[in-house]
Amino acid sequence: MVQEQRLRMNQQLIQSIKLMELPIVELREKIEEETERNPALEVVEDHSTVSLDDAIKPGKEEEEYFETSSDSGFASRRGDEAADERRRFIEGVLSRPETLQEHLLWQLRLEPADEETRRIGELIIQNLDKDGFHKEPLEALLKNTSSASAGRALKLVQSLDPQGCAAADYKESLRIQIGFLQDPPEGIADLLDCLDLLERGKIGEAAKRIGRKEEEIRAMLIRLKDLSPFPGRRFSSAETRFVVPDVQVVRKEGEFVIILNDEEIPVLGLHPFFMQLSGGKEGGKPVRDFVRENIKEARWFIQAINDRNHTLLRVTRAIVEFQRSFFVNGPKYIAPLTQRDIAHELGVNESTISRTANGKYVQTEWGIFELRHFFTNSISGPGSGGSQYSKEAVKEIVREIIASEAKNFSDNEIADLLAKRGIPLARRTVAKYRKELDLGSSYAR
Repeated sequence: MVQEQRLRMNQQLIQSIKLMELPIVELREKIEEETERNPALEVVEDHSTVSLDDAIKPGKEEEEYFETSSDSGFASRRGDEAADERRRFIEGVLSRPETLQEHLLWQLRLEPADEETRRIGELIIQNLDKDGFHKEPLEALLKNTSSASAGRALKLVQSLDPQGCAAADYKESLRIQIGFLQDPPEGIADLLDCLDLLERGKIGEAAKRIGRKEEEIRAMLIRLKDLSPFPGRRFSSAETRFVVPDVQVVRKEGEFVIILNDEEIPVLGLHPFFMQLSGGKEGGKPVRDFVRENIKEARWFIQAINDRNHTLLRVTRAIVEFQRSFFVNGPKYIAPLTQRDIAHELGVNESTISRTANGKYVQTEWGIFELRHFFTNSISGPGSGGSQYSKEAVKEIVREIIASEAKNFSDNEIADLLAKRGIPLARRTVAKYRKELDLGSSYAR
């Protein structure tokens, strides 16, 4: 026989940990699921939703003005305007961005083409990806179609707005767009054969390759940069992601106030009918057991949400204390910080900090940031004092240098400028940070 201690995680503890990880939008979905599953749980108050009537209801002064007006005709017109406003509101809510396929199909239907060409054109359009390129090879897509009909339909689709769609890759797309240019420079299509040199800024080598002067190459580049290598991307189906901050940090009278976004979290309570059943004798023991079990789960769920909010506030408060220079002066002054530092400060496990920061956002006067943004590695500076800079702060300095540059600094030149500020970085590290900031090379800029 062996006596030992074990930590067993029951279902409630597991679900509590999962609630800790949920950002505010997913937490709302979880609350809706739980209220539908557990009849003992009910939403007492929800500030995040508003009825359509309340959303477009006029102000009190407007109501009094129109109610006391003797012009019944004007009041009638106002009623029509309110109806139009309601309709526009609903249409705006239900509207969605136009896709590339919808845009091209609409144009195709307006073209004076025969039925066969239109049918093949629809097949080609439906086969395009978000960049405007073929998903499947045309040979496989149109294997039962005559080459003449396929050629007519393909040329028609390529001429639609945006021009250059229905291509195999970006080079073919640019070549198609060059074909539609008015008065294109002679030999501009030859630039597509030396894009590798142009990307590195080797104008002279590109000029030798295609037998042109450097001045001609530069003039061609100006026209080429007006074209889009990925014409379908402006119709990309990837919609804008809207972030709902979980907490807000506001500075009042020199002190920081942390506000939980509880407007988005419904207020939960126990259903009065179930509370009444739990204390009575109606229905017998099976009914009372069912009622009491659901009440127990509802109480635990409410407590788990309160624990999640309390932990989130504690973690945010600790981050504000550690990153005070960031909240006072801006992103460039973010300090090195690890999750272990916050865990040690709050006396909790590091995994709790990780779960709390996962997917949560905080609104500051400098913008909305993910909580994980404040955990950043350090970069040692020179001197015996061991001055340190965080990785995110250095990236912001790189962004500032590039934004204010009088000329297009190379990565080596940016590294030299950082070294003068006491931040020694290798050229490849500067290049890495620049790519993480989604900033092009000096030539691309």
